[in-house]
Amino acid sequence: MNSKTLFYIIKRIGLAILTVWVVITITFFVMHAIPGGPFVGEKAISASAQAALESKYGLDKPLMEQYGTYLKDIITRFDFGPSLKQRGRMVTDIIADGMKTSVKLGVISAFSALIVGVVLGSVAALRRNKLIDKIIMVFTTAFVSMPSFIIGSLMLALFSVKLQWLPANGTTSAGLILPIITLSLYPMAYITRLTRSSMLDVLGQDYIRTAKAKGVSAGKIIFGHALKNSLIPVITYFGPMLAYIVTGSLVVEQIYAVPGIGRAFVSSITNRDYPMVMGTTIVLAALIVVMNLISDILYKVVDPRINLE
Repeated sequence: MNSKTLFYIIKRIGLAILTVWVVITITFFVMHAIPGGPFVGEKAISASAQAALESKYGLDKPLMEQYGTYLKDIITRFDFGPSLKQRGRMVTDIIADGMKTSVKLGVISAFSALIVGVVLGSVAALRRNKLIDKIIMVFTTAFVSMPSFIIGSLMLALFSVKLQWLPANGTTSAGLILPIITLSLYPMAYITRLTRSSMLDVLGQDYIRTAKAKGVSAGKIIFGHALKNSLIPVITYFGPMLAYIVTGSLVVEQIYAVPGIGRAFVSSITNRDYPMVMGTTIVLAALIVVMNLISDILYKVVDPRINLE
């Protein structure tokens, strides 16, 4: 690793830390600026009881003191504090429990979308304007245009309610099949179209024509040159996409009752559980920042001609 690459990585890590800090700060002050409070919905709560709860959770202290304590706990202990609604549970424990399902769901969905998308995109590019290319483009256009809540609802009604092939509840392994398919359809379609357009551009480059003129085999041209160089846009998209899916699709997890981080996030917003909302937002932001950083570094691995500045 040369000095330029090392400097680039250090600079990007510094920017990533700064970005996460900005997200923490904005999230903290926005949540505390919302009218009302986390205990407003408590049934028949007296002023003294509300004051006692605020004192217990440190909400009666000055705002800047709360911010300093919150930031210190995150940096030193990665502690987002206790949940205000799920009494006796820490936010980190709730997020960890939700991530167990969301990570499994997201990783399988993301890599399924990547593999299928790259294969279909390559086939479409190599068979440009043929029947199979047109069929692939029709289906990918439909999946890109259709929102996930529509796809999820249709699949739930067809495979769970009408045909009764798969369970509608995402709490079991079999119940995760439909959420995985629902989550992977859109990114798969997008990666297919991205791979196709990128590969068509690469196949028209001079070095590809030179390789053909020199008698290089079609397989080596496709897999050794065209496919490798056409993956750069896919890597750009895949990093943030993986982070988004792993953190949990809010709509999909709600449709299939998947006990993931997305469902916990929606519940925390409804219940005004401030620490849970802030903790989930920060984890999501950190994952996206990290995956963007990894994607940028992988550019150099895929294409050594890229100069990291």
